This record gives sequence, structure tokens and C-alpha cells, in this order.
Amino acid sequence: MVVTLILVMVVLSALILHLREAPDRSRDMESQLPIYKVENGYLLSKQGDVTVAYRLRLPEIFTLSNEDYEALHHIWVKAIKILPPATVLHKQDWFTEDKFQADFSQDKDFLSAASDRFFHERPFLAHECYLMITKKATGRKPASSVFSNLLRKSFLPPETINPQAMLDFQDKLGQFEKLLSDAGFITIDRLQESELTGTDLHAGILEKYLFLLQQGEIPVVKDIIFKPQWSIGEKFCQLYSMGDIDDLPSLCGSRITYDRYSTDKTKFSVSFAAPVGGLLNCNHIYNQFIFIEDTQKTLKQFESKRRRLQSMSAYSRENAISRDAVNAFLNEAITEQRLPVKAHFNLLTWTDKLDDLKNIRNITSAALATMDATPRQEIKGAPQIFWAGLPGNEADFPLNDTFSTFAEQATCFFNQETNYRTSLSPVGVRLTDRLSGKPVWVDLSDELMQLGIITNRNKFILGPSGSGKSFLTNHLVRSYYETGSHIVLVDVGHSYRGLCTLVGGYYFTYEEKNPIRFNPFFVSAGDILDTEKKESLKALLLALWKRDDEVFKRSEYVALSNALAAYFAYLDLRPEVFPCFNSFYEFFRDHYLDQLKADNVKERDFDADNFMYVLRPFYAGGEFDYLLNATENLDLLDQRMIVFELDNLKDHAILFPVVTLMVMEIFISKMRKLKGVRKIILIEEAWKALMKAGFAEYIKYLFKTVRKFFGEAWVVTQDVEDIVSSSIVKQAIINNSDVKILLDQSKHVNKFGMLQELLSLTEKQKSEILSMNKGKTGDRIYKDGWFGMGSTHSKVFGVEVSREEYYCYTTEEKEKVMVQQYAAKFGDMAKGIRALIHDLAEQKRLALLGSPID
Repeated sequence: MVVTLILVMVVLSALILHLREAPDRSRDMESQLPIYKVENGYLLSKQGDVTVAYRLRLPEIFTLSNEDYEALHHIWVKAIKILPPATVLHKQDWFTEDKFQADFSQDKDFLSAASDRFFHERPFLAHECYLMITKKATGRKPASSVFSNLLRKSFLPPETINPQAMLDFQDKLGQFEKLLSDAGFITIDRLQESELTGTDLHAGILEKYLFLLQQGEIPVVKDIIFKPQWSIGEKFCQLYSMGDIDDLPSLCGSRITYDRYSTDKTKFSVSFAAPVGGLLNCNHIYNQFIFIEDTQKTLKQFESKRRRLQSMSAYSRENAISRDAVNAFLNEAITEQRLPVKAHFNLLTWTDKLDDLKNIRNITSAALATMDATPRQEIKGAPQIFWAGLPGNEADFPLNDTFSTFAEQATCFFNQETNYRTSLSPVGVRLTDRLSGKPVWVDLSDELMQLGIITNRNKFILGPSGSGKSFLTNHLVRSYYETGSHIVLVDVGHSYRGLCTLVGGYYFTYEEKNPIRFNPFFVSAGDILDTEKKESLKALLLALWKRDDEVFKRSEYVALSNALAAYFAYLDLRPEVFPCFNSFYEFFRDHYLDQLKADNVKERDFDADNFMYVLRPFYAGGEFDYLLNATENLDLLDQRMIVFELDNLKDHAILFPVVTLMVMEIFISKMRKLKGVRKIILIEEAWKALMKAGFAEYIKYLFKTVRKFFGEAWVVTQDVEDIVSSSIVKQAIINNSDVKILLDQSKHVNKFGMLQELLSLTEKQKSEILSMNKGKTGDRIYKDGWFGMGSTHSKVFGVEVSREEYYCYTTEEKEKVMVQQYAAKFGDMAKGIRALIHDLAEQKRLALLGSPID
């Protein structure tokens, strides 16, 4: 299929390309355009050049190690060496200012809607990467600034394209694509014809480049004026080039140290060209050109040049120095089997405001200086360089603006990174990237399992006091709750009361006026009385009856089994009897004792009187008669959020073991009965107290088996010593938690080696962790978190939320009290938070109005 390239023909006649101030030197785009047509996915120029275009997906910034940068660099060099002579490789990275657009078309809950409003229209720098590979026409004359096809019309050459040469070119392209993609760093996709030429609603890469159209912008034809001020439509442009050896840094490599995130103990790496890539915060295109010529011919030309310099070296010291440089170049090319190439790199920047040009000039010059390059703004040669950057016109790049080097050095100037990517998974949490605070959706469970990055969904969260540990965990819990997960949470410190109240969960805590209550004997309508339920009830009764150091007889176990079976049969016959401990105790006293006597059960086999005496405090009128006779919050199987607050119970000899057993019973029941539903058990700092109650084996069991039931076990702790001192945490939890989340570890920098060894962290991960919360700019309020996913993937995200989310998650006592007071006043947590935010904003406004004016 042949697609004739037409750029919005309806208004094409109005397009003027101004090359000089005089109007008679203008050019009409249709006649000047160097692209003849698009055929079978190839861009064909009027000079007979053939170009294929790709879209590249690069690794995410701040995620590569020193070794990764070296490996990526070598891959580029190997791929370039595959390409045949008379080939131009043009890598074009677009960085354009954009704004995050929230989706307000769907009805969302209170916190999700608040988050959308908070992040809506947050600015960030969008990135797209294209790669064009051009095969020059046979016998094509070298282009220069004087003979650029911008200054003259291009005509089709009389000879046709050699079919065999095209087949060889296609074969080399296939090898190039495979080598680049197989390494796992880069994804490469061939652009289709519609992506090259565009449609009525979507600009192709040709229109996009000519008129600097941003992603999603409707195609519009604009004037291109180079003098007196270069402008494309309403955009004012500047071009900075690295096309002369004098402009280049004396040293280059695959990476440089990013001081902003480095410490005295770690060096944080980014690619060598990152300062002119994603770190340059303005609209810009970073063009990277590599021209591959015949190696033998090139070396012969350098040899001839060396001889000329040798003959003139006696007349000038500069000639002698140049001779030595050329000689060194030839020696390295031959001994190291280097590929000599010509290269050029440039930055095209633009802005909508003329007054911003000076600021852009300053930040662009600073970015180039960071690479030790000499900032040089192109004025006279800018039109020809810009024109040669048009996809498909690379062969017409003026070679007088290139420099000779090797492929190894040229690829150091490639931009190797892109922005953080957002997941399309429905499960995850909203975090922010490190550069601009753009919100990204991160799946820490299912997507990682599908990709084989992790083998279980368990999570281990470590963060010292004040690092935002409970705040982040609140955010994670709320995000998973919104996706339909069932969450059982064990806490010490009331960190989750606000969230639990907002979502309408069950909050079990002990207060003198409102003591903790359960009803393990109640079986909801959707539940069944299975063996597991009976076993948990027997374990509860034995725990209430016997001390930890007492053993129970087989006959006692059988007697309790028979008692429970008889009790539930009794309930089936008496629907008016409410199932609870009171009715069980009464059934045991009034009915089951007679059964024991009829069965001639001896006291030595089962001491029924002792059993009733010990359990009497839990019966009506006893000291703990509230504990097992609850009449509310009974539907624990179907309740999606249950919080057990143990702050006032962790040292209670009677209540704490009961609560521990209830936690075990509830989560195991959910785990086994809720098929296809995600179940999460989260143990905050309470795990230290739980270990005292014989909970250790249960924790080990959970972390090893919960994944088989579509479940996740999360543990949160705040100190490194806690990990070292507990063999359970060290062995069972850490080894079976493929997702590890660390908050600010700057307090532990001097003993980080111990933590690094314990968590098997690499040097790259160490530098990521110690870079958290460094180099913050602007007025954003957030904290960083390090997310280790499996053994190979890790990333630092920002934890930033709306004010509504903040007041729901806050663990500051003063703020929690205010939230509770407002919730009580307005009868609803969401309404209370809204009113609180409104009142605080009003107080701030009045304070500003009343402040003295300087």
C-alpha cells in the first residue's frame, strides 16, 4: 500500500517557511518537503533514502545500577555495529510539559475523589522516544549546511532502489531489533503507517516534529519562521548543539553521579546524558545522530590526514599535536576493533512565552555544563540542523556539523531513561514519581506475580518512628480495601481508627466503659459450622480452662467435642436461643452434665465441676461476662475490614490470649472460605506482643501458606534490632516477604551494613534507600518510600496524599482528636473531615487578612 504524504492539504497553501527576512525567499512546504511518500512502513525521501521508524520504551529513571548502565551501553554498541555502512541512526527523545488529568467521569468514594481533585492538572514532563534508521541512497553526495535540501528542492534520482540491497537492509534491521530487545532493558516497536503520516485527529511523527505538536494535540499546520526570531506557530525556539569536538566533555562514560541523591557513603547513578534528558525541566527534543560509514574508507582517510599532518608537523606544534591525536585514533581503531563513526547531538527547546527564553537558555546551559560540555547556541546553522531532524530526512544532515569518534563514545551521549510508568492493573496504590510528583498507579501484588518478579504477595514494612510508616500503611490498606480485599488488622496505638470508622469496619478495642466483645459461638447466615470452626472453639475453651503449662487429656478433648456438637444440635431445635457463651454455659450446666452422668464419665477423665468453675467469670454476672457474649459486630466473615487494637490488652493474662485466638480463627476462616477474594492480615507493632502468646508458629504458618489462598500477610516494624532479635521475623517473615518497603533510614546510616546483610540488599538498592527524602524542592509535602520487589526490582516513590486522606490517616494525637470531634459533631467521618478542612482554611484566610502589611 502506498500512502502519499499530505500534511493537511486544505490549509497547506497557507503554510510559509521563512528562510530570510525578505518575503520573496519564502518556501512552500509541499514543494520543500523532502519526504516523497510512505510505502510498506518505510519513509522514502525524494533523494532515494529509506527510513524505518521505531518507538522505544526505555528503563525508568533512577532504577538502574552502575552495572546496568554498562550493560545497556554495550548493547547499543553491539547493535550499532550490526548496521551496514551508509546508515544513519537518529534517536529522538521528546520531553514536553504536560498536566495530569484525573478521570471525573466515574463516581468514586470520598477519599478517591479527593485524591483526584488534589492531583488534577499537576504538571510533569512527558517523555516519548523514537528511533529512526536511514539507509542512504546509493551514490548520494554528502550533505552540508550550504547544500541542505532546505535551501533547494529535492528530486527523485533516476535510478531505482536495489531490491537486494533492501533485503540486506531488512535483515540487518531484524538483527538490530532482536539484539536491542532481547537484553530486557528496552522495548522496541515498529511504527505503523498511520503513526508516521498521522490521521485527521492524531498527528504523525512528521507533523509532530515540524509543528512541535504535543501528545494528543490535534494536527494543526503552523508557520515556521527562522528570522529574526525562530518560531513555529506560537512557540519560540532555540537550538543548542554538540557538533564540534571543542564543545564536548574531555571524558564521557555510561553513567555519572547524581549529587542530589548521593551521600558520603553512596554514589547515586544516572545516565551520562540524563542532565539534558528527563532532568532538564522544559519543553525540549534531544536529538542523537550517529553516521555509520565504510570503516576501511574512513581509516584510509584518517591515514592520509595523518601523513599530511606529519609532513607539516615541523612547521607547527599544533600540527604535531593533531598528528599524535589522529595516530592515537587509528591505533585504537585497529587494536581495539573500534567502529569509527560521525556523531552529532543537539537540544531543541521551545516555550510559548518570549520572556521565558532567557530562563530556558540558563537552565539548558547549566544542563550542558553538568555534562562538562560547552553550551553553544546554534544561530546560522539552526535551520539546516532542524530540517535534518525531520524523520526520514536524516541523510541530509550537514556533515560539517558532526565530529569523528567511536561508537563506544558516541553512545555515552544517548538518553537511556524515561519516566516512571503507571500500571494498568486494577489493584494497587497511588504513589508519586521522584521528579515532578506525578501520580503513578503501582501494583505491588498481582502484576508482579504474573511477571514472575515475586513468588508471594507478602509484605514487610520497616520504618523508624516518625518516618511515616503508619501513614503509608494506612494508604496501602485503604487502596486494597477499595479493590474488594478483606483485611484483618492487628495494631497497637490506634493508628487505623480513622480509616476503619470511615469505611464502616469493625474496630475491636478495650476501654473501661466499652470493653472488647466477641461472639465466637455465633454462626452467620453465609457461614457453615465446619470442623475448622469446631476446632477453633475447642481451642478457645481449652485456653480459658487450662494454663499454658498445663496439658489436657484426650478424654477432656473428646468431652468438649461432644459438648459442642450437642450444643449446636440443641440450637437447631431451639431457634429462640441466642448462640453465645452464656447459652453454651447454660446448656452445659442444665443438659450436658446429665449426659456425662448417663455416659458414666469419671471425674478423672473430665472434671466438669472444675471446668464450670474456671469458666464461671465469662458467664453472665462474672468479671468477664462481656467478652464472649457480643450481640453486635457478629458478621466477621463478610466484614471486609476488622481492626484489633491491643494497646490496653497486650499485658492482660486473661483477655490477650482470647483476642489472639479470635484473630487466628477469624483470618483462617476467611482464608479458607472466601474463594477468589483477596485476604490480608496486617500485624503492626503488635507482633512483638503476639510472640509472647504462642503466636509465633501461627505467623510462620501464615507466611508460608497464605499465598495458596489468594492471601497476603503484612508485618510492620520500626527498628532494626526488632528484626535481629526475633528468629521468627528474621527467618519466617523476611524470607517469605517478596515485597519489602523501607521508610527513611537516615537514622541508621551508621549501622546500615547490618540491615543490608539481613535483607540481602545490593549496592544499588543501598544507594536508593539512603537517597530517600534528599533534594526535595518546591512546596510539596510528602515522604519517600523504598519499594523492593523481588530480588531484582526496586524503586523509590513519593507518598503524597490529599488533605482529606491526610486527616483520615494522621497519627498525630492532636489531629486525631480534632477529627474525632468533628466526626462526632457532624455524625459522619467524611462530613467531619470536610468541615475540619473548611474551618482550617477559613482560619488561615482570616489570619492572612489580619496580618500586618510590610
